[in-house]
Amino acid sequence: MLPCSAANPVILNDDRSEKVLYDYPDYPIYIHRGLLSFYPEYRAASHWHDDVEFISVLSGQMQYSVNGEVIDLQTGDGIFINSGQMHFGFSDNRQECDFLCILFHPLLLTSAFPYETDFVAPLIRNSCLPFLPLHASVPWHSEIISQLYQLYSLRQTPTAPMRSLAAFAGIWSLLCDHAPSDARKKPRQNQDLVITKNMVGFIQKNYRKKISLAEIAAAGAVGESKCCKLFAKYFSQSPNQYLNQYRLGKSLDLLLNKDLTITEIAFSTGFSGASYYAEMFRRWMGKSPREYRNSAI
Repeated sequence: MLPCSAANPVILNDDRSEKVLYDYPDYPIYIHRGLLSFYPEYRAASHWHDDVEFISVLSGQMQYSVNGEVIDLQTGDGIFINSGQMHFGFSDNRQECDFLCILFHPLLLTSAFPYETDFVAPLIRNSCLPFLPLHASVPWHSEIISQLYQLYSLRQTPTAPMRSLAAFAGIWSLLCDHAPSDARKKPRQNQDLVITKNMVGFIQKNYRKKISLAEIAAAGAVGESKCCKLFAKYFSQSPNQYLNQYRLGKSLDLLLNKDLTITEIAFSTGFSGASYYAEMFRRWMGKSPREYRNSAI
């Protein structure tokens, strides 16, 4: 049985992209095993990154949202998420899921320019492949899932970066061999996704201030109704729910600083008062800010 490591937090940049904490300083590779219960409300933060991502479910189940489309993943299943897609795993029923999460930056495969132009760029830009569910019953899917398991098992060996590169090249070859044809000669990013990234970027830059729905919508150059529909699609949340959750996430680090009072933390993260902040925090974490502080320090 593979050992399970503690959850790594999803650290986000202002544009909602994830700041990936790679396993090796000189190699853009991330290999991690986690439990869905590690995340507040059994829900990871919705995010995107330039890396491609692979999830493999070892036991249990989860739902996985990619650009607003939800895929059910059961034990033995996996999923490939292409570069630049908005995604997160969750369980509305709060059911446990033990899973592998492996990220590779496509630059690993671009040691020579022809590799990038012939194999890497066409797959990343393929508008018909934002993600791909992986099922063990499909032989080439099963081969990818097996490689992911091996990568985790060998991640602490001296040659792990080389083994990871070899496995990534093999997995990428399989994806290239089976990728759907992209009919568009000049693929463009999904416009709704671009709008959504602009709106969440605005929230993350201004969360300390009082923000209205009209201001969030204006950041995406859309109406309030469209704004709400996009947040429901990509995050399964309203804009206000997303804003409060982002503020709560920002408060976690501040709670580790004993010099700051709960009231100071509430105001510094954009909440109108300590009582409202404490109420929202308890709903999110299942404990009060003070209880969280005492257990974390």
